Amino acid sequence: MENRAENEYQDQYKKNGGSAPGGSHGPRGGVPSGPHGQRGGFHGGPRGAGGGEKAKDLAGTWKKLLGYCRRYMAVFVTALLCSAAGTVLTLIGPDKLSEMTDVITEGIAPDTEMLEEIMEAVLGNPVPFQDIVVEGVTISGEDQAAMMALFAELNSEGMPPMEGGQSTEGAAPMEEGISGENQEALLEAMEKLPDSVYSLIKPSIDMDRVFHIGFILIAFYVISYILSAVQGWIMATVTQRVSQEMRSDISKKINRLPMWFYNRTTTGDVLSRVTNDVDTIGQSLNQSIRNLISSIILFFGSLAMMLITDGWMTLTAVCASLLGFVVMFVIMGRSQKYFTRQQKHLGEINGHIEEIYGGHTVVKAYNGEAQAQKTFDEMNGNLCESGFKAQCLSGLMMPIMGFIGNLGYVAVCVAGGAMALKGRVSFGVIVAFMMYVRYFTQPLSQIAQAVQSLQSAGAAGERVFEFLEAEEMEEESGKMGAPEHVKGDVEFEHVRFGYEDSDNIVIHDFSAKAHAGQKIAIVGPTGAGKTTMVNLLMRFHEIQGGRILIDGIPTSQMTREAVHGQFCMVLQDTWLFEGTVRENLVYNMEQESSDKALMDEKIKEACKAVGLHHFIRTLPHGYDTVLNDQVNLSQGQKQQLTIARAMIADKPMLILDEATSSVDTRTEQQIQRAMDQLMENRTSFVIAHRLSTIKDADLILVMKDGDIIESGSHEELLRRNGFYAELYNSQFEQAPEAS
Repeated sequence: MENRAENEYQDQYKKNGGSAPGGSHGPRGGVPSGPHGQRGGFHGGPRGAGGGEKAKDLAGTWKKLLGYCRRYMAVFVTALLCSAAGTVLTLIGPDKLSEMTDVITEGIAPDTEMLEEIMEAVLGNPVPFQDIVVEGVTISGEDQAAMMALFAELNSEGMPPMEGGQSTEGAAPMEEGISGENQEALLEAMEKLPDSVYSLIKPSIDMDRVFHIGFILIAFYVISYILSAVQGWIMATVTQRVSQEMRSDISKKINRLPMWFYNRTTTGDVLSRVTNDVDTIGQSLNQSIRNLISSIILFFGSLAMMLITDGWMTLTAVCASLLGFVVMFVIMGRSQKYFTRQQKHLGEINGHIEEIYGGHTVVKAYNGEAQAQKTFDEMNGNLCESGFKAQCLSGLMMPIMGFIGNLGYVAVCVAGGAMALKGRVSFGVIVAFMMYVRYFTQPLSQIAQAVQSLQSAGAAGERVFEFLEAEEMEEESGKMGAPEHVKGDVEFEHVRFGYEDSDNIVIHDFSAKAHAGQKIAIVGPTGAGKTTMVNLLMRFHEIQGGRILIDGIPTSQMTREAVHGQFCMVLQDTWLFEGTVRENLVYNMEQESSDKALMDEKIKEACKAVGLHHFIRTLPHGYDTVLNDQVNLSQGQKQQLTIARAMIADKPMLILDEATSSVDTRTEQQIQRAMDQLMENRTSFVIAHRLSTIKDADLILVMKDGDIIESGSHEELLRRNGFYAELYNSQFEQAPEAS
């Protein structure tokens, strides 16, 4: 699999102009960028899952996403039930707090109901001022007379008269209708009552009941915290595992996709799906769903509790809150377009910076700094403007939410105070309503954020599932593996090929035969189909007609891994990863050799053959030096490393695609001698533009427009004075002088 991955990645990255996996911080100096700077995840990243982008089929995408998570569905449901239960307990809290407030309020004021009961007992006593017993306390006649005298004095000062001798059952408390100085005088008079009477009506808070309600509240809040913590742990664990599995599935999918998929998909787009999109999905599963469920329950639960408690105060709180929400949604509607512009401008400036940085040498050489700075300033200004508007309007959300909450508090306090004066509600109800107002206003902003996050996750999920559902290569479990002994006979029989995403036929009718041990050179102008033929030989693409045979066996009957295992490739674009020199040279081969000393000797011999051994010895740690940004290798040295890697691989057949294009003439001659040694007894396919390097080829195939128009040795083709002779002689022609 790794051999296959290496070869496919090399071809893929060569076509897309990107770097190989792990290459973003590898020792490649300047990593080539694709068109318009679209490399890696930077330019495509901001568009990947955010930027106001919405899924085309949000419901369908989330259905797929939930189906993908079906093995964790029971755990998801458990987490959501924990969140719901914790929210319900939170909603019950204000009701209990209201009850506690009422108990405390009742205990602060004198017990007027008991006072009325005493008055009834005194006035209903058949023998005036005879000792009476109330609630186990004996009230003497003297105390009764003193009490009556005290209230008579109050009546003379304008207090409402006592309804002597009448039943006070169902009547309002004595303070009703008493206000201001009269009420204060009544309270002071009660403190002057005889001890036997005052002991029955004095203020007394039922602390046992207060502690009982307090313990229940603490229990509710502790259980709610535990449920929330359990729910958070479950969701964090599950979402990370889902993200891990999704990244693994994408990684596996990469090796199962045909090469034509990468011809029409940029490297940055694939990387963005693995990183940005999967992270967006994980964050949405972890936060948005939980917040959405708890916010909905909190919103409707608080509304229901307010309605149960008091309808008029509920209407007051809702009307006050709706005024603020109208303003908030108007601002949200206006700010959305600025967020979309911000992400668009962010993507543009990222692409520009990456492009200018990647081509910094060209910018310097052509004195393009001023033009690049002018373009950057324009993009930066656009980003600043859209970012300011988006962040400014977004920054109003929290103050508006605070205003809504405060407006609700004021409305509840005013309405509640008026209703409390009329005895319709207690002070505890007002306290509870103030908390319910907060529970009512807070979830709406969370719901709006959660819905927006779900839309972003839907867009990200759509991209991920589009990748996971892409057409894969044909399954090959029933095909044969590699033959035990491969000689190296290769034959092309009337091969016909056109790229899968195009109706244009690239190879029309290609036929050729290479015997074992021969050196086959493929030459021709750019676009003739030379590299395409090599890709077909490696089965990077499937042919539409004809056959390709290795030792008489059609490659279509062998697995791709078996075909890849017969070749080692050296491409024009080098492929090195961040690791030691040794790891780069023996890529995917360490498990094949149990003798480390023998492998080390083989590595040194290959490096000596390509003229790299001396340079490696000058590195800080020799062959164990890690190749990264701190180790500068020239393009030629990188090419020497890849050639040495091919020599160490020691496969039956060899493919060289402009392998010496990046080295100087002297190094090329040294490498050519090493390659001649490597190509002995191996079938070799060499693609070259410098025809002087393939003079000694056993067979030269001249391609033009997808067909072989000439074939033969170097001398034979020159004697024919045809297209090959024209190509060869053109390398030595001098450009005509300007008149």
